[in-house]
Amino acid sequence: MLQPAVEFPTKLPDHTDLPEKDGTFVKNFQEHPQSIILTDSIGAVLQKRHPDGQYTIGQDSGIYWRITDPPERGCEAPDWFYVPNVPPLLNGRYRRSYVLWQEHIPPLVAIELASGDGSEERDATPLAVANGTEGSRPGKFWVYEQVMRIPYYGIFVAGTGTLDVYRWQDGAYVAMAPDDRGHFAIAPLGVELGVWQGLYQNQDQLWLRWWDSDGNLLLTGTERAEKAERSQREAVSRLLEMGLSREQIAKALGLSLAEVEAIA
Repeated sequence: MLQPAVEFPTKLPDHTDLPEKDGTFVKNFQEHPQSIILTDSIGAVLQKRHPDGQYTIGQDSGIYWRITDPPERGCEAPDWFYVPNVPPLLNGRYRRSYVLWQEHIPPLVAIELASGDGSEERDATPLAVANGTEGSRPGKFWVYEQVMRIPYYGIFVAGTGTLDVYRWQDGAYVAMAPDDRGHFAIAPLGVELGVWQGLYQNQDQLWLRWWDSDGNLLLTGTERAEKAERSQREAVSRLLEMGLSREQIAKALGLSLAEVEAIA
């Protein structure tokens, strides 16, 4: 008996065809600044790694991994992820989402910022089980591990400051052990991921941050500017104590006289 023909779409949907949001709220007030601090502080590392600018960063953006109806059921949206060796724009347009069957390259790092205890982010329910339950979908952990095969997956529980990082190895995620600093090495980038206590955007709390392989905190643009300003003030003060005139200090530090006078 002949089976009915299966109809395939004549054109697979791309990022312009698929929904870019699902109507859900951002889970907490820390999520947005947390994503910014991760992106801002690693910018110099990525620019050095990609002098051609071929990389992209997603923040709570959808990654479509299979075609479903409705489309959102075939999508996961990590709170932060980095994809190497892809153009920042597609045909001159910003991405509405990241479509795996269109771009082929999975993220190198994905991070989930858990508002609860992290159980949702550790859900390893496979597709076969989810398909047997109406209204369910496979777990994030399973999708990242078995379909996307993202090499590094981090789960940060903001309420407790707990960070777990998994590395994809031999077909499965293996929990990484922190180093002596309590950080997790992301070897391909030469950086470490860890937890930092401090003030950022008027919130003094635990934050997920990057360090270099020597244990130096990677600073945001604002932090770098503040550090440069402190160094400048200290240099002016030191040179004044040595008896240099303000004109001599301006020339030595490459500043205008007005800048030196403002500092002094």
